[in-house]
Amino acid sequence: MKYSKPFLTAAFSFLLCIHSFGQAPRNLNSSEIELEIKKLKTSGSVLYIAAHPDDENTRLISWLANDKCVRTGYLSLTRGDGGQNLIGSEQGTELGVIRSQELLAARRTDGGEQFFTRAFDFGYSKTPQETFEKWNREAILADVVYVIRHFKPDVIITRFSTDGSGGHGHHTASAMLAEEAFEAAANPKKFPEQLSTVSVWQAKRLLYNSAARFWNPNADMSGHIKVDVGTYNVLLGKSYGEIAAESRSMHRSQGFGSAKQRGELFEYFKPIKGDTTNLKDIFQGIDLSIRRFKTGKKLEDLLVELLEVWKQNDLDACNRLLKKAIVLCQSNDNDIPAYHREKLYRLLLHMYGIHLEATAENAGTTAAGDSLKIKVTALNRSNATIQLESIGVFLNGGKLPECKPGAYNENNKQVLSTNKPYQKVISFVTCKDAAASTLYWLEQPIKNNKFNHLPMLEPWGLSTNYSVIFDINIGGESYQFSEVLKYKWVDPDKGEQYRAHLIVPPVTLRLPSSILMMNGQGSKKMKVLLQAQKNQVKGVLTCGEKSYPFEIAKKGEIQEMTILLSAKDADMQTGKVDLKLRVNDYQQVFNVGYEEIKYDHIPVQGLFPNASVKLVQTEIKRKVKKIGYLEGAGDEVAACLEQLGYEVVMITDERLKKGKLSEFPAIITGVRAFNTNENLTIYKSKLMDYVRNGGNLIVQYNTNSFAGPFKGEIGPYPFKISRNRVTNEQAMVNLLEPQHPVFNVPNKIKETDFEGWVQERSIYEAAEIDSNYKQLLIMGDTGEKPSTGSLITTKFGKGYYTYTGLVFFRQLPAGNAGAYKLFVNLIEQGKHAVKK
Repeated sequence: MKYSKPFLTAAFSFLLCIHSFGQAPRNLNSSEIELEIKKLKTSGSVLYIAAHPDDENTRLISWLANDKCVRTGYLSLTRGDGGQNLIGSEQGTELGVIRSQELLAARRTDGGEQFFTRAFDFGYSKTPQETFEKWNREAILADVVYVIRHFKPDVIITRFSTDGSGGHGHHTASAMLAEEAFEAAANPKKFPEQLSTVSVWQAKRLLYNSAARFWNPNADMSGHIKVDVGTYNVLLGKSYGEIAAESRSMHRSQGFGSAKQRGELFEYFKPIKGDTTNLKDIFQGIDLSIRRFKTGKKLEDLLVELLEVWKQNDLDACNRLLKKAIVLCQSNDNDIPAYHREKLYRLLLHMYGIHLEATAENAGTTAAGDSLKIKVTALNRSNATIQLESIGVFLNGGKLPECKPGAYNENNKQVLSTNKPYQKVISFVTCKDAAASTLYWLEQPIKNNKFNHLPMLEPWGLSTNYSVIFDINIGGESYQFSEVLKYKWVDPDKGEQYRAHLIVPPVTLRLPSSILMMNGQGSKKMKVLLQAQKNQVKGVLTCGEKSYPFEIAKKGEIQEMTILLSAKDADMQTGKVDLKLRVNDYQQVFNVGYEEIKYDHIPVQGLFPNASVKLVQTEIKRKVKKIGYLEGAGDEVAACLEQLGYEVVMITDERLKKGKLSEFPAIITGVRAFNTNENLTIYKSKLMDYVRNGGNLIVQYNTNSFAGPFKGEIGPYPFKISRNRVTNEQAMVNLLEPQHPVFNVPNKIKETDFEGWVQERSIYEAAEIDSNYKQLLIMGDTGEKPSTGSLITTKFGKGYYTYTGLVFFRQLPAGNAGAYKLFVNLIEQGKHAVKK
C-alpha cells in the first residue's frame, strides 16, 4: 500500500483549515486562550488505543489534554459499525457514520484528537483469534504503526489488556496490536513504504489503563501507577470528571449519558513495555517542556512574554510575538513539531476575534454542473490593522481530470474595519464532472472487513468538496486560512445551524428498500422516487433491458415511477439489479441515491448509497393479513414484512392503554421495545390478556445491561434476559423439536434455512427459562457450551407467546430467505393461521 503526502493532516501544511466539516464556528474566550498558550509551552504527547467509539477513557483524555496540556489522541480501530443503535434504525456503515461523529463531538469537548484505522466493525467477537480471522491483521497493524509514526507519542496507553479480560475479541485485539505496533513503529524494516511521509518512532513506554477498580472496588492494584484525574481546572471552570461526563454523553447511540463526577478520581496504569523500571509516574523521564527541542527555549521565551501581553490586552505586542514565533517554527533549523505551528495560527484568529466564513447560498447540496453561490464573510473584531488580500475558491479531491481545481480567485484588497463585516457573494457553475461528496471511507466497497481507502489521518472528510482560501494580512504579515464550504440556516427551535455543503448528482434515486421479496414471481413491480437536484433534468432510468424516461422541472421535486424488476436482470452471483440514471448533457451514468442522517447531537450527514435492489426469489406462504407492531429503539422489520403483503399497523401507546388489540392475529414488539417504552411494562397485563384471549405475541430481543437495564418479567411465565449470544453467523443450528408447528406451518424450516446469515445468530438470549416454554433451537460458538435460549415459545390461555434473541432485525433487511420463512411461521402460529 502506497502512503502518499496528500494524506497528511492539515498540521503539515502552511495552510490552516479553520473549522471541522459542518461545524459551527467557535471562538475561544480569554481563559481558553491562556490555556492554549500553556499547551504551546508543552511538548509531550499520549496516544490512547482501543477498539470502538465509547471505549475511550474520557476523564483521562480530559486530564491529559487540559491539565498536563500534552497533545492527546484517541485511536479507535473501528468506527463502531457493527454495534447496536439505541436512537434509530441505522445499522452497519450508517451507524458507523453516527458513531464517528459522536467521537468527534466527544473530542471537541475533552480536547483530544481522533484517529481511526481501516478496520470494519463486523460485530461482536468473543476472541482475538476470531477477530484476526476476519480482519487482515497485518493491514490493521500497518495502520496503527502509521498513526504512531505520525503522532509520535511519548506514551502509548491501552484501554484493554491482552489477557482477554476486556471480554470483546476486538478489545483484546486492540491491545495486542498496540503492543506489536509499539516496537514495529521503531523498526524501519516494518512497513518501509510509509517512510516517504512519516519517520520511524519509538515511544518511551506503553501502559495498560486498568479498569479493575471499576468492577471491583477492592481489586489489588499493587504494581500499578495511581493518578488522581479528578482535579479542577480554574481556567475552564470545571473538573475533569465534569468534562469527561459531557464528552462521554456524546455517545448517545450507545446510551452512554453520564453523570458528572466531582472530587478525586483515580486511574491506574500497569507498565507493559519500554522504560518501565521503578516507574512512579507515567511521564517519568520525559521532558514535557518545549525546551526539549533545539529551538524550544526561544519559543518558550516568546510564549511567556505572549501570555503577559495578552493579559494586558496588548494586541500589537501579541501580533509581534506571534509573528516571531511562527517565523521561528518555519526556520530551516526548527525541530518543533508542525502541530505547534498550527496552534500558533489558530491563536491569531482567536486573539483578534477574526471570523472567516464561507457558506453556500443555494442549499446544503449543489448538483454537479449547476450554479453555486458562495457567501464569504471576513470580520475583524479588534482595533488592529487587518487586510483581506485575496479570496480563492477551490475544488478539493474526488474530481475527474476535466475539473479545474481553482473555481474562482479575486485579488481585490479590502481593509477589514473594526467590527464591520466584509461580505461578498461569489457565483460560478460547478464542475459537471465532479464526483459526489462521499465520506472518504465509503467511497469504495468494503472488502474483507476493511474499508478500501488509503490510510488517512483525518477522522472525517469528503471525497469532493469546495473550500475558500482567505489571504489575510495582520500587522504587515500575510497568512493563509482555509474554510471548508458549509451551509448555514436558522432553525426555529435550535437557532443557527451548520452542516457540510455537498456536491450531488443532478438526479438521485430513493428506493423503498434495498431488497425485493419476489415470493416465487419471475418479475415484480417496485415504486421508486426520482428527486431532481437541479432545475430541468431529463433522462432515462434503466434496469436490465428496460428503460423509463423521466423529466423533472424544478430542483427538489420528486417523480414517482413504477418499474418492473425481473430475475433475468439480476446479477447471477449477488442477485442484485443495478438501477442506472442517464441524464441529458452528462457523460457519467449515475446509480446512487441520497439520504440524510439527522440527529440533534451531530451535524447532518449526507450519504450516497448504491441504487441496487437484491431480488429474493424464495416463495413464502402466509395466511394472516393484518399484524400489529409496537415500536422499539428502531428497526426495519415492519417494512420488510410489508413486502410480503402483510398490513402492518403501528400500535400507539393510547391504543395499548385501552387494550384494543383483538383485531390483530399477531403483534410484534420491535427490538429493545421494553427497554425504550416504559408503557409496555406498565400495560404488560393488556398484552398478556391479548395472548390469553387468543392473540400471538412475538417479542424481539431486549437488553439487560447498564445501557438498557431491565429487571421485570416480560412473559407470561418467568425467564431472564441474559447476555448470552452466538456471534458466529455460521454457527451450527439444530432444531430441538423438528415437528413443532413453528418449523412446519406454513413453511417448512430446515437447518439449511440458517445459511447465509449476516453478522451474528442471536443476542440477549433467554436464560433461567420456566418449564412452560418450549426451547426450539440449540446453537453455540466454537469452544462454548451450546445454548437453547435463542427462541422460546409457549401456549398461554388460547394464544401464544414467543421471545427470540435471533437477529431478525439484521437478517430481514439483508434479504435472508430462511429468516423470512421462520419469522412468518412465528406470525402464523395459532388459531388465526387457520381462520384468517
